[in-house]
Amino acid sequence: MTERLFHTAKDEEIKAGQVTDVYFLRTLEILKRQGVTKRAVAEVILKSFPPGWSWGVLAGIEEAAALLTGLPVTVHAFPEGTLFGAMQPVLMIEGRYIDFAHYETALLGLLCQASGVATKAARCKKAAAGHPVVSFGARRMHPALAPMIERNAYLGGCDGVAVVKSAELIKVEPSGTMPHSLILMLGDTVVAAKAFHEIVDPAVRRVVLIDTFGDEKMEAVRVAEALGPDLYAVRLDTPASRRGDLVGILREVRWELDLRGFQHVRLFVSGGLDEDEILRLNSVADAYGVGSCISNAPVLNFSMDIVEVDGVPVAKRGKLSGRKAVYRCAGCGRLQVVPAAVPRPDCCGGEPTSLLQPLVQDGRLVRTLPDVQAIRQQVLADLERVTL
Repeated sequence: MTERLFHTAKDEEIKAGQVTDVYFLRTLEILKRQGVTKRAVAEVILKSFPPGWSWGVLAGIEEAAALLTGLPVTVHAFPEGTLFGAMQPVLMIEGRYIDFAHYETALLGLLCQASGVATKAARCKKAAAGHPVVSFGARRMHPALAPMIERNAYLGGCDGVAVVKSAELIKVEPSGTMPHSLILMLGDTVVAAKAFHEIVDPAVRRVVLIDTFGDEKMEAVRVAEALGPDLYAVRLDTPASRRGDLVGILREVRWELDLRGFQHVRLFVSGGLDEDEILRLNSVADAYGVGSCISNAPVLNFSMDIVEVDGVPVAKRGKLSGRKAVYRCAGCGRLQVVPAAVPRPDCCGGEPTSLLQPLVQDGRLVRTLPDVQAIRQQVLADLERVTL
């Protein structure tokens, strides 16, 4: 047996249901020995959000479909990228319980983390009020997760991602400026800026770090004078120990650049940002690089609960029994949850649309899954209707 290089599960191990909590395997052993082959309906639902959050962006549906395709089950789910609230079933799975019980751990893992990342990215994009936001946080997580993290950051509204493999997955060009290490190795900010300008593909925007050695406003002026109209932006990644009043520093940099005719140079800020800091900086910053707060976003704690057994509504305490339908009003966007058997609810007069749409039918994928660019555009449109 070949020793693993990295501590991650293989695709085929996840697909085989081997990434599971052991109590599901014990449950299967008991049910099979007892000859229990009852059909069950189970729902994936979020009971509550992290403090301060009132909506989420659903992500992970594409991977959930990959996990469940081939199993003798039928699955309905919200479209990926849907903005949803608490107590709304976002996915429903039906089949013999012994055929899908041991997939709960992996299914929830796919949805919980991806949705947390997408939601945090959406919150940062919403806070940025139209300014670009680039995902910089892959280095804070296991490298095997980088493509998943940055795909869902992009899905949630980020305008770019930094990691090459992540960008390849979502079919965009990777975004990035230059590291402090380049400036340290060459010994001077302007020397590094000129080397970058001379060597790197002209299609890459010239964005130069200005906080490695000297005062940010004077380094910004030096770089602007060296590159002139070819300088797209300067980036401030000023460490906390030197930061002081970052708004004040940005205003100084803007003043000195404008005074010398460099109004075209944008101010790109990174380093420890979240939506609250973005809101504070919007009046002076032009773009943001956001790292840990997206890659280390709170997971959305979905749970999967049986709500029907052999056609009979049933649920544990704290949950609502019976299969449900979820409708979104085309007029106001309101989501309503009702028992599946009742008529579509009325709202403001807009046509209600069912959100629990077929995904897998008897093991076959029956939905065309949109690409991440299309999902992102829908998320950005939906963000206009919500507040932080």
